[in-house]
Amino acid sequence: MPIAELRGVSLAHGHWPLLDHADLVLEGGERVALIGRNGEGKSSLLKVLAGQVGVDDGVVWRSPDSRIALVEQEPVFDESVTAFAAVGSALRHEHLDGDSEEAWRIPARIERQLSDLGIAEDVLLGVLSGGMKKRVALACAFVQQPDLLLLDEPTNHLDIAGIEWLEETLLAFSGALLVVSHDRRFLERIATRIVELDRGQLSMHPGGFAAYQTRKANELQDEMVRNRKFDKLLAQEEVWIRKGIEARRTRNEGRARRLEALRIERSARRERLGKANLAVGIGARSGKLVAELNGISKSFAGTPVIKNFSAIIQRGDHIGLIGPNGVGKTTLIRLILGEITPDAGIVRLGSKLDVAYFDQFRVELDSESTLIGVITKGSDYVEIGTVRKHVISYLEDFLFPPERARAKVKALSGGERNRLLLARLFSRPANLLVLDEPTNDLDIETLELLETLLQEYDGTLLLVSHDRAFLNNVVTQVYAFEGGGLVREYAGGYDEWMLQRQPETKLEKSPASDARGETKSAENTRRIRLSFKEVRELDQLPAEIEMLEAEQREIGVRMTDPAVYQNAPDEMRRLSTRLAEIDVLLENAFLHWESLEAKRLSAQ
Repeated sequence: MPIAELRGVSLAHGHWPLLDHADLVLEGGERVALIGRNGEGKSSLLKVLAGQVGVDDGVVWRSPDSRIALVEQEPVFDESVTAFAAVGSALRHEHLDGDSEEAWRIPARIERQLSDLGIAEDVLLGVLSGGMKKRVALACAFVQQPDLLLLDEPTNHLDIAGIEWLEETLLAFSGALLVVSHDRRFLERIATRIVELDRGQLSMHPGGFAAYQTRKANELQDEMVRNRKFDKLLAQEEVWIRKGIEARRTRNEGRARRLEALRIERSARRERLGKANLAVGIGARSGKLVAELNGISKSFAGTPVIKNFSAIIQRGDHIGLIGPNGVGKTTLIRLILGEITPDAGIVRLGSKLDVAYFDQFRVELDSESTLIGVITKGSDYVEIGTVRKHVISYLEDFLFPPERARAKVKALSGGERNRLLLARLFSRPANLLVLDEPTNDLDIETLELLETLLQEYDGTLLLVSHDRAFLNNVVTQVYAFEGGGLVREYAGGYDEWMLQRQPETKLEKSPASDARGETKSAENTRRIRLSFKEVRELDQLPAEIEMLEAEQREIGVRMTDPAVYQNAPDEMRRLSTRLAEIDVLLENAFLHWESLEAKRLSAQ
C-alpha cells in the first residue's frame, strides 16, 4: 500500500518552479531512485516528503503513524557529543515508558547499529572525517527503523567498502526507499524504479538505471522531433498572419485564435538546460618522467601508512588511488608532489610540472566571494589553451546563467560548488591534474561529461575516487592500499583490480590443506572438475537468464501503461514486487554462471 504521495504539488524557489504540479506515489517496500540535474529540486522534494518544507500548492499525504527518516547531503551534528549520544537523539520521538521492555532494548539497538558501521560509541563527532560522519548520519536513520527512508547522496564520502555495505543493507531493508544519488553502479544495484525530476515534472521509469538510460535517450530524441515540428508550424502561422491585405480578407478568426494558443504554448515551454561545456588547457608539456618513487615509506605515530612502495609515473598516466577512508591516499599524493618527505626511500620529481589540485572539501572556495571572483582576480577574461573567453561566458559553460555570475558562493548548492571548483581548476593550464573525490554532488550528466574530458586529457592524472564506474571509465592503472601500509600497483581500472586481486583473496580465505596440515599445490587446487549436476546447471543457466530477462522486459512494458497506475493499483504492486524478485534472481544467476564458467576453464 502507498506510504506517501504527492498530488499536484508545486514549489518554487523565487520565480523558478522546482515542482510544477508534480505527482508521485511511493509504495511500501519499493526502492526508488530520484535523479535529475543539480539545482532541479531533488533535495527540496525529499524535504517536502519529510515534512521539513511546505509546498506552494497541491497535497502531500503520508501514511498515518508512519516513521520517516531523512539523511541529508551534508549532515550537521553537535561536534561536542559522542556518536552514541548523536544516534540516541534520533530516537527522541519514541516516547517509551522507561521501565518497558522496548525502552530497555534501545541502548542495544544503538550499540548494534554503531557496531555494524564500525563506529566507536564514545568517539566525539568533532574528530571524525566526512565519511565517518556520513556513517553516523546513516546510523541515526537506520536505528529509527523507518517505514520510509529518504537518502540524499548517501555514497558521498563513503569508501568502497562502505558503499558495498550500504548496498547490502538497503537490499535487505523492508521499508520504502527514495534515494538521490549520482553513483551509477549503486543505482543499478538497488533501484527497482527510477523517477526523474526534469523542469518541474516527475517521470516514472520502471526497472534499473541501465534500462532508464536507454529509454531516456529515445525520449529526448522524440522530444526534439516534436519541438521541431511545433516550431515549424508556429513559424508558418506567423508568416500567414503577417501577409498583406489580400490575405487578411480571407483569414478566419479560428486560425488567429490557434496562432495565439501556439504562442502561449511556446512561451510556456521550459527548455532543457544545455550541457556543461568542460575543457582544460594542458599548458606546456611536462617531461616524460613525472615522478619516480623508490622504496618510499611513511609512518604516523608509529603506524605505517606506506611501506616500501616503488613506482614510476610517466607523462599521460591516469592513475586511480583506491582504499578505505583515512588509509593514506592523500599522504601518497603529497609525497608524489614533494609536499612532504618520506621517512625512507627517495622521491624524484620530473621537470616542467604545472599542478592543479581539486580538494574534496572545497577549502579553496571563499563563501563570501562572487562566482566571478572565484574564477578571475580582476580580469574579465580567462584563457583555455588558445581560446580566450569572457568570464561570464566561461561560467555559462559550467551551467551558471549570467544573472548568477555575481552571486555569492554561499548561495550555491553542493553540486553547484563542485561545478564552480571544477571551473576554477580548469581555468588554469595544468599538465598534472590531482582530483580528490571530484564526483561528489555532481549530477549524472555532468559526471559523464567530466569522464569524457578526462579520457581525452593528454596530461597526467592522479584520481582519488570511490565511484567504481568513474574509475573504470577514466583510469588506466590503480594504486591500491591493501592494509598495513602495503600499496600495490595494478593495470586497468576498478574491475581489473578486483579480478587481479580475487585469486589471492580466495587463497587467503580458504587455503586448501591436506590431513597433515600442508598446503596443497596450486596445480591440484586449480584442477577441480565440474560435477555432473554443475555441468547441467551451466548448460541450463543461459536459457533461464534469457527467460528472466524476457519477463523483466514484459513487466517493464506493462508498468509503463498509465491505465495500470490508474485502474489496477494492486496489479502495479504485484508487478513491482516481481520486478524486484527478478533483479535478485538475475544477479544470483549471473554470479553462479560466472563461478561455474571459471571452474570449467580452470579444469582445462
